[in-house]
Amino acid sequence: MRQYVVVGALAALSGCATAPRTAPQAVRTGVQPLDRLQVAILPPERDLQAQLMAGDFALAANDLKAASDAYGRAAQLGDDPRVAARATELALAVHDQDAAAKALDRWARLGAKPLELAESRARMALDRGDTAEAQRQMEIMVGTGDPDAWREFGRTLVTARDAAQAGQLLERIATPQRLPNDSAAWLAMAELGENLGRHDYAKTIGEGAQARFHDATTYGWAAQQKFRAGDKEGAKRLFAKAVARDPKNTHLRLAYATLLAQGNDEKSAARVLAGGTQDVDTYLMRMTLAARASDKAAEGKLYDEIRRQPDDVQADNAFTLGQLAELLGKQEDALDWYAAVGDDDPRIFDASVRSAVILHLQGKDDDAHEIVAELQTQYADRPDQLRKALALDGELYMDARRFDAAVNAYDKALQVKADDTDMLYSRGLANAEAGKVDQAVADFRKVLELKPGDIEASNALGYTLADNDRDLPEAQNLIQAARAARPDDPSVADSWGWLKYRQGQLDQAETTLRGAWTQHKDGDIGVHLAEVLWTRGEHDEARKVLNEVRRLDPKNAALRKTEQKLRP
Repeated sequence: MRQYVVVGALAALSGCATAPRTAPQAVRTGVQPLDRLQVAILPPERDLQAQLMAGDFALAANDLKAASDAYGRAAQLGDDPRVAARATELALAVHDQDAAAKALDRWARLGAKPLELAESRARMALDRGDTAEAQRQMEIMVGTGDPDAWREFGRTLVTARDAAQAGQLLERIATPQRLPNDSAAWLAMAELGENLGRHDYAKTIGEGAQARFHDATTYGWAAQQKFRAGDKEGAKRLFAKAVARDPKNTHLRLAYATLLAQGNDEKSAARVLAGGTQDVDTYLMRMTLAARASDKAAEGKLYDEIRRQPDDVQADNAFTLGQLAELLGKQEDALDWYAAVGDDDPRIFDASVRSAVILHLQGKDDDAHEIVAELQTQYADRPDQLRKALALDGELYMDARRFDAAVNAYDKALQVKADDTDMLYSRGLANAEAGKVDQAVADFRKVLELKPGDIEASNALGYTLADNDRDLPEAQNLIQAARAARPDDPSVADSWGWLKYRQGQLDQAETTLRGAWTQHKDGDIGVHLAEVLWTRGEHDEARKVLNEVRRLDPKNAALRKTEQKLRP
């Protein structure tokens, strides 16, 4: 602390009995008492608070070396063991052996625990490559009996720069004979062995833990190992044992259910999740499984189950309830649940997105875009969310066939990230729909420049050229490349069939478009097929196809345009 020393003298007042009775006038003698006030300020290198501040500023600037130097000086000036501990840690982080030794010595004098001292000395030894000394200190660590000893032992090895050296010490010290009677310690060492490439050691420790403890955590870890090795059936059996021993462990049930779902056994996965304690994650996964299976009964049952829970549980699961309400066609309820999602809920952004989509589906586009505008303001400093909000704006405008507005939304998204290929592709589609062919072609070409061979962009550019009777040889090359990559994609087949129509090859056009229409009843494919059939004189069949398109996609713009063109 700064010490202040005031050096001064008191002016003596003297007088005599014969002095006049009138008040004396103030006389300035040149130097007053306050003028002689001197403050002795310690130099920064001897000022504890100044060193601590310098260290914190350096840490904020990510300058570890400067922080280490400042904290090292602070440790010598003060008597706080926490400062000495921080100085030791920083010196080790910058691999300064001398500074670490000095800080550690100070920490020892201020009362560091034996475990703390041994850990730091082990890290110093590891840093200078002294395996024997590192082993000696680590044996001291695990021999202290401190409840944190094995956790700190593992932490020390994780910080080692030489993985081979760390693995060697792990096998020497963390033996089955020495490890404590604690399954968590055994599994931590087995996991560390895996990470250090000591797979045989990890297997030995893991199997030893399984044989010794027979608890849920051990079986769960063994199941993960089986899964990593590609033995999914073995993993399922072990997860089943783990869940049987601890049915309240939601993490185990989620892991087991995920594995079952990956094997397309959604029903078993749902049973595992429903059979124990519930939380936000289990409810969300149960909803996902029911939606994937299109199981309306399960969706309704889960919706009612959560709604019977206390208010705080319903509030925690407002997003899941909103999604369930959507799946059940309860749009107004869904909006209410999404509005109930808390500001601190990590799904608040998604809840707003879903609200905007519902309002759009209800024809309330102004309200939908108002929500999106609010998202753009709220997440202006978070590029990922801002991009998603702008993309949503574009998608809503595209669905409403307001293509110029969609282009403007994608323009804004590209201001966030100029080379965003997804936004370039989407803007290309919007430009094409708006009749801005040159701009659409430019966007698709830019995507291919940034992502050579991109299938979607190749197909889109090829189709756009073909649809406008431009550069048909180039269009053919582009669509051929897309067909080679995705021979069974109906959208690519549609582009190829339409190209053949533009080239006057009606037989091949009809064959290709029939196949695509049979595979996927998409409105645009149907309209293309109908136009080819009409051109070939098959008017009745063309009308039949157009009627089916009208039933499936009554708002299809290509349908209206084609009907006007083909109307007698």
